[in-house]
Amino acid sequence: MRRAYAILLALCCALAAALVTAGPAQAAPQTITNGTQFTDTSGNPVHAHGGGAIKVGSYYYWFGEDRNSDNTFRSVDAYRSTDLKSWEFRGRVLSQSSATELATAYIERPKVIYNASTGKFVMWMHKENGVDYSEARAAVAVSDTVDGTYTYQGSFRPLGQYMSRDLTTFVDTDGTAYMVSAANENYDLHIYRLTADYTGIESRLANPWPGGHREAPALFKRGGVYFMLTSGATGWNPNQQQYATATSLAGPWTAWTNIGDTTAYGSQTAYVLPVQGSSGTSYLYMGDRWGNSFGGTVNDSRYVWLPLTFPTSTSMSMSWSPEVAVDTAAGTVTGTSATYNTLVARHSSKCADVPGQSLWQGAAISQYTCNGGANQKWWFKDLGNGYYELMGRGSSLCLQENASDVTQENCTGATTQQWSLVTSGSYVNLKARASGECLDVSGASTANSAAIITYSCNGGTNQQWTRGS
Repeated sequence: MRRAYAILLALCCALAAALVTAGPAQAAPQTITNGTQFTDTSGNPVHAHGGGAIKVGSYYYWFGEDRNSDNTFRSVDAYRSTDLKSWEFRGRVLSQSSATELATAYIERPKVIYNASTGKFVMWMHKENGVDYSEARAAVAVSDTVDGTYTYQGSFRPLGQYMSRDLTTFVDTDGTAYMVSAANENYDLHIYRLTADYTGIESRLANPWPGGHREAPALFKRGGVYFMLTSGATGWNPNQQQYATATSLAGPWTAWTNIGDTTAYGSQTAYVLPVQGSSGTSYLYMGDRWGNSFGGTVNDSRYVWLPLTFPTSTSMSMSWSPEVAVDTAAGTVTGTSATYNTLVARHSSKCADVPGQSLWQGAAISQYTCNGGANQKWWFKDLGNGYYELMGRGSSLCLQENASDVTQENCTGATTQQWSLVTSGSYVNLKARASGECLDVSGASTANSAAIITYSCNGGTNQQWTRGS
């Protein structure tokens, strides 16, 4: 009996050891909703703004800014995931208490790289005094583990003379590391070679676009071609992003080429993440839709993640998708195709509209003169059960029925966000699943800003809608 128990105990221990050694199971494909505030596995907002990611083993680790309400530095937060959707909070790996000069500071765009020779993880970031942007310094911290506590090494101007604001890092295939940062009041973009331990600047390699006024750099390599993706310098507000290419980091580099629309779909570059798997490597654009651009703070920011495509070996494109399908096992990142429509009320010929182009939850929907704005366009997402979600093009939020109004809210799949389309001649009624009532312009008003509500279906022309382009 004792021998049988011992054998059973040994088998259990061996099984437990095997499970620990095996690590996480292979990640299943996931769909990520764009332009939203991501949440971690505990339901809390993910604060990884201006951040970057690194893959270690089976996990992707995502680092970024977590700010106080006045936008000063609180911490660099670390998260990990195998599928790029389910993010586990790992801790505040650098904080205000990590060094005296961090007690009141701005710390922006933290990027972590691994030094195979020293076995250290090295974090580079942009550091300011927490009052203005006069310091323009780079800062460094190191850790023995990817998501452990980082020891602050201090801040400085590269080579003791150059301003350093928005920055990124890159480790080439030969193990040489580089840092790229905006200098000269953001009018120059310098490429630096790092020291062997990655914690200092060895030399300035290039200043390829003097006077270019670019910031938010992201540097990656694909098939022997280097791509530099940047934004214009317009503060928190989004602008036209541009990229350049080279076959050597020292240059020559091409001139800037536009990519995406004129606002990068309401975002600014944070990082480009290679996603490598059994089917090859895809490249994921990771952008921030800064909360400061729509009346909030950095911690109100949303994330815009989009697949990058490459028509040729030296060209790149990016298109809007409301959702992105990611399969980290296969190494594929693809955008969901979507058609957006306006909703035009028959009686008034006015469009269902999110007032003021609001990106906030709780904004009440009203009617307004049709003007082609993104706040008047809706994706009718077929749920496959006879109902649709109506997701706003501008906000990525869903139309929701409430007791007294209709608002835009985070898409949750709740029945209050599900609508059926009932044909009425050449028009449609939108019937709310939860109440069975119809989408209605209150009081059949023809005025701008008249409230849109739900009301008992009665065949009125203020309940009849056309889906415009």
